[in-house]
Amino acid sequence: MNSTRTNCVILCSLLLLTACSDPAADKPKVTATEAVPIATPATTGERYSISNDNSKIEFVGSKVTGSHNGSFQKFSGTIDYAGQPEKSQVSVNIDMNSVETDTAKLTEHLKTADFFEVSKYPQATFQSTEIKAGGEKGGTHTVTGNLQLHGVTKSITFPATINVTGDAVTVDSTFAINRKDFGINYAGAADNLIRDDVVLTLKISGTKP
Repeated sequence: MNSTRTNCVILCSLLLLTACSDPAADKPKVTATEAVPIATPATTGERYSISNDNSKIEFVGSKVTGSHNGSFQKFSGTIDYAGQPEKSQVSVNIDMNSVETDTAKLTEHLKTADFFEVSKYPQATFQSTEIKAGGEKGGTHTVTGNLQLHGVTKSITFPATINVTGDAVTVDSTFAINRKDFGINYAGAADNLIRDDVVLTLKISGTKP
C-alpha cells in the first residue's frame, strides 16, 4: 500500500515537472537589436510565393503551470531566389487577427491590448536582410532580418534549414523570441506568471506561381 502511494506521488511529481517545464529552454534564443536598412530585392533569379496553404507559422507560449500551442492561419510572402540562399531574400506578412490557439478564450485574449492589440496592429512583417551559410543546432543557414510586431521593429537572427528544388524553396526553423522586446509585457496572474520567451516554429514553403 505504501509502495503504491509512493509510486503515485512520484508519478504526479513527474507530471507536474513536465507541465511546468519551459519549452524555450533548449531552443536557440534570438537577440533583438536595432532594425537595419532593407536592401533592394534581387532583380535576377526567380520569385517563389509563400502562403498559408502550404506553410505553417506556429508558436508555443508558457507560464508557470503549463503551455499553450498557437498558430497564424493567414499569411503571405515571397522568396526572391537569386541562385543560392545567401544571395536571396525572404518577405512575409502575417494577419495577426488570424491567430488561433488550443483554447478559444486565450485566442480572444491574445487579440486584445494585453498582447497583440490586433485592432491597432493588424499585421506583423518579416524581411530578411542577410542569409549566411551555417547555422546553430544543425541549421544549414543563419537568417537575419527585420521583424515588425506590435508596432515595434527589431532585427533578429535565427538558424534555419533551407532546401532548394526546382519547384520549391523550403525554410524550416525553431527558435525562441522574447515577447517583451516587442512591447508585449502582460505578466499574467500573480500566481501563474507568463514566461517572456515564446517558441516560434517556421515551416515555410515557397512555390512558383
